[in-house]
Amino acid sequence: MPTAPNPALPPELATLRELPEDRALSPVTGWTRAHVAAAADDLLLAARPWATPGFARLDLPGEPARAGWVSDGLEGYARTFLTAAFLVAGQGGADPHGHLERYRSGLVAGTRTPGADDAESWPLIRSVRVQGQPMVEPASVALGLELTRDWLWDTLSTDEQDRAEAWLRDSLRHEPAPNNWYLFPLTVASFLESAGRGDAETAAAVQRGLDLLEGWYVGDGWYTDGDGRMFDHYVGWAMHLYPVLHARHRGPEDLRKVLGERLREFLGTYARTFDADGAPLHQGRSLTYRWAAVAPVALGAVTGDTPLSPGTSRALVTGCLRHFLERGAATGGVLSRGWYGPHASTLQPYSGPASPYWASKGFLALLAGEDHPLWTSVEEPVPAAGPDATTPIAPAGWLVQSTADGLVRVHNHGADHHRPGDPGDGAPDPHYARFAYSTRTGPTSARNEAENSLSLTVRGRTSARAAFEPLGTGPDWAASVHRPRFEGTVLPQARVRSLVLARGAWEVRVHAADAVPAGTPVALTGWAPAVDHPDELSTDVTAEGEGAGAVVRVPGLVSELRGVGGGWTADVVRAPAGTAYGAWAAVPRLRTATGDGPLVVLAALSAAGPGPAPRVAVDGQRVRVAWADGAGHDVDVSGPVPHVRAHTAR
Repeated sequence: MPTAPNPALPPELATLRELPEDRALSPVTGWTRAHVAAAADDLLLAARPWATPGFARLDLPGEPARAGWVSDGLEGYARTFLTAAFLVAGQGGADPHGHLERYRSGLVAGTRTPGADDAESWPLIRSVRVQGQPMVEPASVALGLELTRDWLWDTLSTDEQDRAEAWLRDSLRHEPAPNNWYLFPLTVASFLESAGRGDAETAAAVQRGLDLLEGWYVGDGWYTDGDGRMFDHYVGWAMHLYPVLHARHRGPEDLRKVLGERLREFLGTYARTFDADGAPLHQGRSLTYRWAAVAPVALGAVTGDTPLSPGTSRALVTGCLRHFLERGAATGGVLSRGWYGPHASTLQPYSGPASPYWASKGFLALLAGEDHPLWTSVEEPVPAAGPDATTPIAPAGWLVQSTADGLVRVHNHGADHHRPGDPGDGAPDPHYARFAYSTRTGPTSARNEAENSLSLTVRGRTSARAAFEPLGTGPDWAASVHRPRFEGTVLPQARVRSLVLARGAWEVRVHAADAVPAGTPVALTGWAPAVDHPDELSTDVTAEGEGAGAVVRVPGLVSELRGVGGGWTADVVRAPAGTAYGAWAAVPRLRTATGDGPLVVLAALSAAGPGPAPRVAVDGQRVRVAWADGAGHDVDVSGPVPHVRAHTAR
């Protein structure tokens, strides 16, 4: 076992850096509970110097978020407090670094005169449209107080408790955003009831949150984050996390059973979206929360509501944490706004310097004590480390494709992030609008060429994918329809029906355009590997005609895109803004013009090459696919919903 410091970790993570691996207990990641606890301690200690004298706010360096630096300071307190709460609660109150005493001091100072213009006072909580962002943080404060009640809340004077309650209660009296935010007052009310301060107001907040949750449940363990098709990591780190913890602490048995079974179903498919090394899918918003993505995995392990073995759960939890910390997520020991290092395109306007500390949710695993099977069982490989597989997630309109190299891709035919009634006329969000996402590539900037996209050009205007709807999923396929969005009213009746078939590392992408004039220029793009310098990248292009296509190679990753039939022109387009995986990216592209039949291309993303490509033939509105292993598919796109039939290829 290595005993030298881990050079991939910053010196500020001193305790973690010096811990040796344990490959006997943890053959997959080498990390144990001690590593997770050390990471939590080190991150808390590295953030500590940025606290105000009374420790009510952590004013981390950097440009403030939309809500301003006072709200950002509250975020710093609340989100790091959650890490401390998981850590100390899992240690039965042991707190050698004195974390809780500081957070106790901060709670008292922050709630003494809320809204005052001084260095310690917390901002007032108001409705989402007025002064909304501070409404998020009471949930972390309340959950931290719930977990550490014996060592923090119960040591406060009655007056101190009253002031803290008064500040927390404002989250019950103002309007949240119409999504997971309704679970924040639920969590606050749940804590107040546990502290003997429940009443009709807290009961109403809990019931309101649970009622809305029912309306957002879409089946198979999946929720949408508010009305519409809002599917991303919030399904796990919010929609499951808060209600399940509430039910575990004080919900009736029937609620615990229902929510627990949903979590179990969710983890059965969600776990397949992680890379073999624990990296999460790069899709959706708030990706700067990083290893918060494993919070539902940890939650299932702690509550027992999981189909995963303890060894697999641990490999996901520790693998995800290690993945980010060894790739520069903690700059100088402080979490940066980004993915690995700082990355502006990963962020939303509400992301402030302390926002990344919602990664704290991933430390929920520490609630499992040292003798818990999560930590005592031998690590086992994560699902993506197995043989090639495709897994449909019907409620989300996703098809998960994994290969033996551990790489995971998710084909997106259902998560459009538009609310009902929204015409989709706004600029498409790169983190939702693309046809596919992976654990090793990120979307290109909205100002660069879009990867994994289809665009039409009409009268000098280029379309983007917006407001799409699922058309179905199968064992190895997914389909959707979208309205091409132009700047201005162009082709108002146009629709594009899209389908993907996946097997091994290959994808067959089929697109059928409706109410689009024949001869309309169309461009299709593939996966966009990224590097930090163009010298690390190489390309091969067959520019025109039968077999036109492009290959982009970077260290450890190959992207291919090939046209089926003639009439294609291929090239590689640079994306100088890069992605979260590198400062500079390249996008393979195919161009042609629409005709009477579907547009069909082959795409692949792989670690060392995808292997033999399938044979594809197009006959009118039918597409026939013969895979290299002898399997086959017939696809008929003549109707409004593609018809897919699997067969043995001849």
